[in-house]
Amino acid sequence: MKMWAGRFQKEIDSDVNDFNSSISFDKRLYKQDITGSMAHAAMLAEQGIITKEEAAAITAGLLEIMAEIEADDSILSADAEDIHMNVEALLTKKIGPAGKKLHTARSRNDQVALDVRMYAREECGSIRAQLLSLLSALAKLASMHTATVMPGYTHLQRAQPITFAHHLMAYAQMFSRDVTRLNDAYARMDEMPLGSGALATSTFPINRESVAEKLGFSDITKNSLDGVSDRDYLLELTSAISIIMMHLSRFSEEIILWCSSEFSFIELDDAYSTGSSIMPQKKNPDIAELVRGKTGRVYGSLITLLTMMKGLPLAYNKDMQEDKEAFFDAADTVKMCLKVFTPMLETMRVKADNMRRAASGGFTNATDCADYLAKKGLPFRDAYKVTGQLVHVCIERGIGLSDLTVPELKEYCPLFSDDVYDAISLDACVGGRRVMGGPAPESVRRQIDIISVFIENQTRGDLK
Repeated sequence: MKMWAGRFQKEIDSDVNDFNSSISFDKRLYKQDITGSMAHAAMLAEQGIITKEEAAAITAGLLEIMAEIEADDSILSADAEDIHMNVEALLTKKIGPAGKKLHTARSRNDQVALDVRMYAREECGSIRAQLLSLLSALAKLASMHTATVMPGYTHLQRAQPITFAHHLMAYAQMFSRDVTRLNDAYARMDEMPLGSGALATSTFPINRESVAEKLGFSDITKNSLDGVSDRDYLLELTSAISIIMMHLSRFSEEIILWCSSEFSFIELDDAYSTGSSIMPQKKNPDIAELVRGKTGRVYGSLITLLTMMKGLPLAYNKDMQEDKEAFFDAADTVKMCLKVFTPMLETMRVKADNMRRAASGGFTNATDCADYLAKKGLPFRDAYKVTGQLVHVCIERGIGLSDLTVPELKEYCPLFSDDVYDAISLDACVGGRRVMGGPAPESVRRQIDIISVFIENQTRGDLK
């Protein structure tokens, strides 16, 4: 018999029961459900709504149930629909009538809102910690390659020489923004909804602030309708996760390219690569490819949540049961990806010579050639045109700009002299860009220092 069956004259159809049940996936909320219930019972006793003895019996019973679920979650039944009704049924069976008083002054609507917020807070903290570990790995790797010259690209065409450290710190900036997005999402989800009831609070003299304090929330939700029907915090957190996955996917795409024979900039460790069932020479970047592929899966979770919520009237609707599987999968996926992505970076071998060789081709020093003429007084647009003509000549002859003699250069502009070769060398092209944010070694070292301070502050700081 269902706990809500008083109004009904016959049992629910078995197929409908299976369709309606959520225990198969919301059972992972058991800790949050039990912890929230213990805080609720303590508050009920403080307010004189139940006795202290009843609250003590409820708490002792709930702790036993938590241990039993951890030992064997098969004690949870689909007949009880969800984790909330399962725990209540187990508690009533264990301690008798006192267990039936636990649900006083609350609804499954505010109960699930509480459980999911508590779970989301924990997931937010876990993902954030993994991101900080990734940032530490990036900073360490970058510090080893401030002088490792490589080509920078636009449109996947060689554009200007940079350093590998400079490239890595671009991703460090992305992931640092992801950390702050998680901080912001946490701040907005850190409101306690229990006490909202089904939609209109309760006639019992409950103390919501007491429950919030017991559960470590910074505040309580301010409107009971919103308290039970809000899923913005899941949308925001899943959006932040989607952006993290987008950044991981972009990085994965470059790793995949860099591993190819055509680039040969890095080699992944054997522990983070796979082989072919038929081609014995293959070493495939499957981890990076899977991260790239799983990004679409996380996007799907975000779209699921947005679509689920877009047409729902206030307050709670059963559609909202669909929030959990989408969010759980998004959080599981990003944590799984971060778990393997960071050590994959830490163990890869950087082929610095190949990077430098690639940077020396493709006329990556052409902008510096134009800048050289502009610094000698030629308007930049004229300098740009002269350099473009020189590039055309070099392409036809199969040589680089540095291979042209000074007399040949002077045919196009009399401002050229012997100092041009130093000005357009790879090291000068990189080292001369000392502007904050640029690829010069001292500039990148400042970027690394900034990220290192950020990591230290975020690691030391409380998400509150």
